[in-house]
Amino acid sequence: MGDRILSGGGYLVQDIDSRDVFTPEDFSDEHRQIAATTEQFVAGEIQPVNAEIEAGNFDLVVEKLRACAALGLMMIDAPEEYGGLELDKATSMLVMERMAFARNFGLSYMVQTGIGMLPLIYYGSADQKERYLGRLITAEMIGAYCLTEPGSGSDALGAKTTATLAADGSHYILNGTKQFSSNAGFADLFTIFAKVDKRHFTAFLVERSAAGLSLGPEEKKMGMHGSSTRQVILDNVRVPVANVLGEVGKGHKIAFNVLNVGRFKLGAFCVGQQKYALAEGARYANERRQFDAPISTFGAIREKLAAVAAMTFASEAVVYRLAGLIDERLATIVRGSDNYYVEYQKGIEEYAVECALAKVFCSEAAAWGIDAMLQVHGGYGYIAEYPIEQLYRDERVQRIYEGTNEINRLLIPGLLFRKGIGGKGLVPTFDTAASGEFAAENQLLQGMKRTWLTLADRIVARFGAKVTDEQEILLAVADVAIQIFALESAVLRAEKAVTAATEQRREEYRAVVILCTFAAKQRFINAVDRCAAFLGEEPPAAMAAVSAYRLAGLLAAQRLLAAAVSRAERYIF
Repeated sequence: MGDRILSGGGYLVQDIDSRDVFTPEDFSDEHRQIAATTEQFVAGEIQPVNAEIEAGNFDLVVEKLRACAALGLMMIDAPEEYGGLELDKATSMLVMERMAFARNFGLSYMVQTGIGMLPLIYYGSADQKERYLGRLITAEMIGAYCLTEPGSGSDALGAKTTATLAADGSHYILNGTKQFSSNAGFADLFTIFAKVDKRHFTAFLVERSAAGLSLGPEEKKMGMHGSSTRQVILDNVRVPVANVLGEVGKGHKIAFNVLNVGRFKLGAFCVGQQKYALAEGARYANERRQFDAPISTFGAIREKLAAVAAMTFASEAVVYRLAGLIDERLATIVRGSDNYYVEYQKGIEEYAVECALAKVFCSEAAAWGIDAMLQVHGGYGYIAEYPIEQLYRDERVQRIYEGTNEINRLLIPGLLFRKGIGGKGLVPTFDTAASGEFAAENQLLQGMKRTWLTLADRIVARFGAKVTDEQEILLAVADVAIQIFALESAVLRAEKAVTAATEQRREEYRAVVILCTFAAKQRFINAVDRCAAFLGEEPPAAMAAVSAYRLAGLLAAQRLLAAAVSRAERYIF
């Protein structure tokens, strides 16, 4: 990694050196060992009992969470002084990715190690951590998070749950209802958001045993049947003032900063789902015979296998590039310093744009890829005994929670504009000409970045502070920014990897870049055309560089990649 740390959103105005990007090919032996431990746990402990978990055996889920904790897999993000390991984000994402093969259990794990634990880690007092964190790390206690309400989803700050300070000042009295709380059915500790005096948004740590706290019935969901989702009902629940998390009136900081990590983790989970779906599809395509041949030999099937492999490659590149950016920034903070977690949160918040776009890109890539692999199964993909059927149902919610993809899209340009990336006539610092094996793709990316900056300047100049009212335009320009980061991540990853690759591997990297570029260019053009049409203007002149890019060898690349996936019966990178 380089000496200069890239700022959030900086990818839009700079050329990036592939040597400065973290990729899956950079995993250390420790990374791979922890990934292997996770894979063994999932294969040995979770997959054999998936049917029981899917049927709603939550006692079994808790048992397996504790078995997972015994292996140290709950300790990754927790500080060492409370029994944690405090490993890097690359490790955290790698474990989360592998947990996707655990299906519903993976969500319970994601909640426990994410929104169930991170608010306490980042914002808890020493006393609160002493009382709760060690027990969360061992899964003696299970955590849940209560932000959404029946009447406030995307508008989280519109919550109606109240917290009233008692006359003697010893405790708060909470009243209200929280909706869609994952892990609620077996949780012991809830992070609950309420408004003190009906206006100061505040987080509280509330134990399950608190008088007046009750749960609604399990929601009957489309998917994720093996995860608990219930209402949390608060009827004059007394919460000691010692259980206020962070500061009164600062709950929004907790809610939004923890969501950044949640989006990031979900992106990694979606990468794992794509790999799972691709393996199921490739295996089935080799086994299923029609017209006296395996269907994996037919172009219609090969096209799907190759496209899903390429989309997975890009998603994986996005997630671990972001992990590298965050890890590099967090490494500059002195552990144990008085303001460590204040600076830590600033470090993560710096990449709020990238966290949002990773969530959007990876969840939509998973949706598309799982759908394609179900199609490979034909009618059998609609039958419950095949894993792809459950994956298809389970995936759908990922475009809704951790902020809907629409909300995340709206966040992206808003955050970029506040950083001054767009709307200020910025001149990008690009080399005059790209070079190397992927020079054409890098030249294309320069044109894509100039296009985004021009669109952003037009939007800000026209609408100014009222730009938030122009949601259709913001959604379109967000898609432009998303496609740039995703394609650049894929190209940089391949550019870095080919330097140490065999000739066969170089061909596979080249093939996957061709497919990634083809798909990203089409989506990019669509987004630019939408944005320009909404503005009633012609597309930016920089689109000439995008149009000038000529893709050669698409069919050969597609066939090469599909053949490699078919031979391996799994994702090959």
